[in-house]
Amino acid sequence: MKIGLECIPCFVRQAFEAGGLVTSDNELRERILREVLSYLSEKSFDGTAPSIGRDIHGIVKTLTGDNDPYYKAKQDSNTLALQLIPSLKGSIQDSLDPFETALRLAIAGNIIDYGQGDTIDEETIKNALSQCLTQPIARDSIENLKHELSQASNILYLADNAGEIVFDRLLIDELQHYPVRLAVRGKPIINDALREDAARAGIDTVIEVIDNGADIPGTIIEECSQEFRERFFESDLIIAKGQGNYETLSDSPKKIFFLLKVKCPVIARDIGCNVGDIVVKKKGTV
Repeated sequence: MKIGLECIPCFVRQAFEAGGLVTSDNELRERILREVLSYLSEKSFDGTAPSIGRDIHGIVKTLTGDNDPYYKAKQDSNTLALQLIPSLKGSIQDSLDPFETALRLAIAGNIIDYGQGDTIDEETIKNALSQCLTQPIARDSIENLKHELSQASNILYLADNAGEIVFDRLLIDELQHYPVRLAVRGKPIINDALREDAARAGIDTVIEVIDNGADIPGTIIEECSQEFRERFFESDLIIAKGQGNYETLSDSPKKIFFLLKVKCPVIARDIGCNVGDIVVKKKGTV
């Protein structure tokens, strides 16, 4: 999907916040914003938000000399999520439908998204986890996902953010008897999950973990490594977490189930839902 005009001030905000994570030098932060504004003034808006977001954060990285401004935020998110896991496992075990409960909790974890500019603290995460258990969600979509899982011979699970990936582990535990592997980003971008985050969640001990070789907060196939492209196209079912993966893959012919918490009016408009909804949406047939 293409970007909306609402994305433009969001890009500027992201640059301001990312710069503030690594420097208190106001002259440098002003230079970051001026370069970002100059870039945006000349950039076509025919592409996707994650492709432009990669360039915006590239400006921050280049001018500050910090290749991973969100490193500490990612570590903190992982630590907080891991502290919540024991009680959540109990909720899954006690539920009437452990798969649906794990699915809902994994989607709730998508609240940990620093690209949206929200304050992500323990209370925010706990509220999202609590709400997700009772929020409306299309029952047919869940049953359709279960059916497709039972028919699939090669499943690729596309992760989104650090911290969130810990909650993905809850769903992956329910998928272990399916032929599934997990893919993370190849290089640091915002608070998106990398191999070390998957390892922190213990996912590499239960299924294969690969990376896509790219530094885009989404999945643009042409930008990914050859290995990832082969794994992507040989998969007969893809589970894609988060808004960035939706923005970059919603027009793909591949059979994809998008799992996300909608935090942006542009995406809500495209899906046909409300900001705050949790979504299981299937697109593609190949």
